[in-house]
Amino acid sequence: MTKPSLKTICSAALALSLLGATAMSSRAAEVKDATVAFLMPDQASTRYEQHDYPGFAAEMKKLCASCKVVYQNASADAARQQQQFNSVISQGAKVIVLDPVDSAAAASLVKMAQSQGIKVIAYDRPIPDAKADFYVSFDNEGIGKAISESLVKHLKDAKVTPKEGEGVLQINGSPTDAAAGLIKKGIHAGLDNSGYPILAEYDTPDWAPPKAQQWASGQVTRFGKKILGVVAANDGTGGGAIAALKAAGVEPVPPVTGNDATIAALQLIIAGDQYNTISKPSEIVAAAAAQAAVEFLSGGTPKPETTLFNTPSKLFIPAVVTEQNLKAEIIDKKIQTADQLCTGRYAAGCKKLGITQ
Repeated sequence: MTKPSLKTICSAALALSLLGATAMSSRAAEVKDATVAFLMPDQASTRYEQHDYPGFAAEMKKLCASCKVVYQNASADAARQQQQFNSVISQGAKVIVLDPVDSAAAASLVKMAQSQGIKVIAYDRPIPDAKADFYVSFDNEGIGKAISESLVKHLKDAKVTPKEGEGVLQINGSPTDAAAGLIKKGIHAGLDNSGYPILAEYDTPDWAPPKAQQWASGQVTRFGKKILGVVAANDGTGGGAIAALKAAGVEPVPPVTGNDATIAALQLIIAGDQYNTISKPSEIVAAAAAQAAVEFLSGGTPKPETTLFNTPSKLFIPAVVTEQNLKAEIIDKKIQTADQLCTGRYAAGCKKLGITQ
């Protein structure tokens, strides 16, 4: 697999997406009245309702105003997602954008759709056991490597040298999510030879923050102050770890990573409770999925940039966000506003970081 440099920024990716949309405009004009399904996996993360679906719907409306978008969320239930998949086929979907609850179980769905001439675009989470027609996502392995390397650098810059029995916790995503597996692989790439031992590791069922919090609470009891940091695969699991540390009275809270740049996580960074997150404006990937869908509807084939799990793929590279660059990456790029982040107890932190006056 050929991967671009992690120094690529999201704004460049967005520019490329817009150029791609312009290039296909004449072909998109030929597409009318088609049905496209957008099937998301869960509501544990707010991104699907707040960013992915609105971004996909907006791009589809721009490219094919008469096309119908059917949106469904499986609420972390693989059986429900199968029912939704069958339902959109019966509704005449010609392209299905699928972010699977269970990547392995989704293989049979891909094969079933393709046998009926329906194109399947794997979205966010890959489907390793079946060759989807296209895959669009951020570089998940790169995300794992970036957040762990960022934490390691922070610890080294702070001259935190692990003593006997000290190290970090690793909280991964769902064991049924292939994207979580890629993030996990990337985290190990950043930690395994870092000099900071992994004290314990956990695969979080359904990415559920309460389950991550429960596990982290047990590790705090087990290791106490020997925990020098926590590499969490997303903001939900990271927030669970922070809650566990605070509940146990750990002060200061060791640095904790995240991923998704949720409002809650950005506020935790402002407050000094979370060390980093990943800014990956989902609208970018959602727009690319819409562009690929329209390309398929028009009889064309989206142009891949790489191949992952034998599937032609387009991967975007996000940015690591810490308190040092939160204003530049989040506020200045209008991903969130100061009014959204700097409420209540976060107002003082916003002033300290120069987000507000």
